[in-house]
Formats: sequence, C-alpha cells, structure tokens
Amino acid sequence: MPEFLHNIIYGDVTWMNLITAAVILFLAMILSKVLSLHLRRSLKDKMVKENLELMAKVVTYGILIIAFVWVLPTLGLELSGLMVAGGIFGLAIGFASQSIIGNLISGLFLMGERPVKLGDFIEVSGNMGVVEDIQIISTTVRTLDGPTIRIPNEMVFTSSITNYTSIPIRRFEYEIGISYADDAELAIQIIRDIIKEHPMALLNPAPQVYVDGLGDNSVDIIVRIWSPSSAWFPVKMELLWKMKRAIEAAGIEIPFPQRVVWQGDKGEES
Repeated sequence: MPEFLHNIIYGDVTWMNLITAAVILFLAMILSKVLSLHLRRSLKDKMVKENLELMAKVVTYGILIIAFVWVLPTLGLELSGLMVAGGIFGLAIGFASQSIIGNLISGLFLMGERPVKLGDFIEVSGNMGVVEDIQIISTTVRTLDGPTIRIPNEMVFTSSITNYTSIPIRRFEYEIGISYADDAELAIQIIRDIIKEHPMALLNPAPQVYVDGLGDNSVDIIVRIWSPSSAWFPVKMELLWKMKRAIEAAGIEIPFPQRVVWQGDKGEES
C-alpha cells in the first residue's frame, strides 16, 4: 500500500480515510439506483404508479442518508457536533428558506392526501395540463401546448385544484341561435336526434335541449351534453359541427348579427 495513503490531511483523517469514504458513498449511489430500478420493474404491475415512485424515492434517499451517516466518523466528524452546527446553521437560514420549507411540507401532504396523481388532467392557478411528476418541492405539469411547467407544491396545495380526470363523466354546453322565422321545435328535435346517434354522448344523465332566450337576432337554444371525461373534447368538437350541418340541411337559418334600419314615416326597410 502506498505510503502517502497514511499521510494526515486534517486531524486524524488520512488519504486512506478519504478514499474509503468516497468509495462507500459511490457504492451507496449505485446500490440505491439498482434497488430503485428493481422496485420499479418488479412492482409496476402490483402497485399504483405514484405510490411506487414514492417508495423508490424513499429507498434511494434512505440508502444515501445511511451511507452519509456511516462515513462521518471516517471523516473525523461526530454526529453530535454536526447536530449542534446544523441547528445554528438552520436558525441562520430559516427565514431565508421559508418558501422551500413550505414547498417541502406541502409536497409531503400532497403525496399523503393525493388530490392529484400522475397522468391526471388538472387546472391549478390558471395552469392547465397533465401531471407528469410530483416531487418533494414541486409538481411538473405538461400544458396543452406541449411545454412543461414547474409549479411549487405550496401553490398546488393552497390553491383550488380542478381535477378533470377524477370524475368519469363531464358536461359541455353550446348556445345555438336560429332565425325567428324558423321552427324552434324542429331544431330541438334535430339536435336531440344527433345526440342519440353519437355513441359517446351519454343519455344518463339526460342531455338538455331547450330555448333559453330571445336574442336581438335569434332564438337562443341551449344544449347541454354529458360524455366520458376521456372523450370530452373530441365529442364536443364533433357534435357541434354535426349539429350545424344538420340544422342548415333542414333549411333552418343560423343568423349572423344584423340590424334593421327604418327610414322616414313610410316604414321603408333598407
């Protein structure tokens, strides 16, 4: 064994102690990666994905913390002394890290309460998208446009969350205007028939089609339809186009905004 390995670096710590500590930490990193990968592969069909991810992270960080505590005496560091120093250091930075601590605590509550899960389609603080990852400090959401955003867990936990995936069905609504000269009952019947023909438009809860108002240019018909949450947006787009084409094919006019101007006393329209 080379002589320089016994040379003292500081206190009673030699190069041999330093290398031993580095090797232990390196092996701990490899072991944590191997075990977490094994857990993900062996339990992916037996556990909920987010619970499995939480278990893998606990195993990874647990092994690293144990290894770090193990090598402390090798590096000439006593745990009791570190605790005292850590307390003083923690007091010094406590006020500067309130947001980080808040995010950490909120992250633990999110993982325990589970208001959102991986793959959920949510809206929080004006941000809408699919949850891709829930970390201790932040939650990653992929927006409808493609980019991912990182939302601090404190904001997620304290804000109102709309989870569109947690409910099996979801409602959408149209407002369709027809001309005063056309038959509103016929238009309503056409709309009901189209809804009945679509396999993803639910009949229970029952759809609602009714005249809601008499506007300046049209008789306004409200249409409310329920569909499975997974097919909500495609069904909404498809049905609106089908209704437009069917109403027009029946000779019913969908008017655009217009104004009638009367001139003089003769009542001539222009």
